Amino acid sequence: MRSTTTLLLAAVLVAATAVPAHAAGIVRTDTGFVSGTSTGALRSFQGIPFAAPPTGENRWRDPQPAKPWQGVLQADKPSPRCEEAEDCLYLNVTTPAKAANRPVLVWIHGGGFTTGAGADYGADHLARNGSVVVTINYRLGAFGYFGFPGLAGSGAFGLRDQQAALGWVQRNIRWFGGDPHNVTLFGASAGGLSTCAQLTSPRTRGLFHKAIIQSGPCGFGVPAGENTVQHTWVHREDVERAGAQASGCADVACLRRLTTEQVKALTPQFSSPAYGTEALPENPITALRGGRFHEVPVLAGTARDEFSVFAAMYYPPLDAAGYEQALTEGFGAAKARRILAAYPPRGGDERVALSAALSDMTSFCPTGELRGQAGAFGYEFAEPEPPMIFPGMPEFPYGAYHGSELPFLFRYGDVRLTPAQQRLSDEMAEVWSRFARTGRPGWARQDVRLLATEQVAPADHRCDLWAS
Repeated sequence: MRSTTTLLLAAVLVAATAVPAHAAGIVRTDTGFVSGTSTGALRSFQGIPFAAPPTGENRWRDPQPAKPWQGVLQADKPSPRCEEAEDCLYLNVTTPAKAANRPVLVWIHGGGFTTGAGADYGADHLARNGSVVVTINYRLGAFGYFGFPGLAGSGAFGLRDQQAALGWVQRNIRWFGGDPHNVTLFGASAGGLSTCAQLTSPRTRGLFHKAIIQSGPCGFGVPAGENTVQHTWVHREDVERAGAQASGCADVACLRRLTTEQVKALTPQFSSPAYGTEALPENPITALRGGRFHEVPVLAGTARDEFSVFAAMYYPPLDAAGYEQALTEGFGAAKARRILAAYPPRGGDERVALSAALSDMTSFCPTGELRGQAGAFGYEFAEPEPPMIFPGMPEFPYGAYHGSELPFLFRYGDVRLTPAQQRLSDEMAEVWSRFARTGRPGWARQDVRLLATEQVAPADHRCDLWAS
């Protein structure tokens, strides 16, 4: 005889199948039913598994299918963070209460490929503008980018997680009111770099249809000595050699017996995605320059003062001599002289001049190359005094620093905007949403739209110098 509990469970499942999702608060996925929370205008689902836990035999493997569950999964709280736990491959969905066939925005968080989580970004504002928003987790640090000889997928497990999440969206997002044929992939910093990588990966063809790249161009790189730039991407063979030396293991079985803490200790050496893999066959820089990328609408931009937070964190106050020495160490004497001529000392703390030079070199000018190759739309976030999102920063004229646009698009911690900034936030949410709907932000491709609360003059970006 069937128990009362079994009968009740069966009744719940029948009801969930029969009642529209927006009415019941229960949504079907390909692995089971989920129930989120509602605020009336919006529904939120947190902690939905899109792949099996990458633990045990699944450590350093491509993401495996999530195991189906019985009953209704309560998707009402964030999942573990990938910087803290291995079992972290979950995503979150925010949707208008009565969504149907809405454009979909899939967010890849930043954090240098070592920190962050999808749940850090409250998507209410974008969802109120009519989109279904998905924020995802992906493996970070050594869990995502470690390599070893003979280990399939070495150096690119985090990228494969992103691809698996996009596959989940294609299979399931219609049940949340989203249109799987109108998906925009977007991200900032490491999330922008990831978006650029996925733009060049054959594995993602058809999984998204537009892209927004915020402060993460494929060509991002930092000075590393005379005539040398350190880019994000590394070759799989280099990662595998480094893994063989660093792990102390002779085979993959040994690797999977390492404790979580032992793997975390490897993260400083393994936080760069690898190419030469199935997930990313080619260096995104060369793929982009060769025209080997998905021809989809792209919106790409940066913050005006990208490098200011890094100048304040990593350099002491600089006088003119210290500024010249910093450039010489980064670029060599001959190049330093040319940079000084283009970005002369300003008097006072010359980290401001250094920031201007390195903001162009690392971010604005590589983004211009991306726009040129992809025919993309451009923007520059130029808000003069955005709220600071990084705690404990020293006093410094940061301007529109790296990441400062995030609280204008998302509910981000306890950051608060002024009334004028809230109006800019409304404008940006509308632009991002319009682009997700139509593939056009509202201005011509040849323009770079300045986003600020007040009239600002175009900056004198010296991309001629960096191109040479």
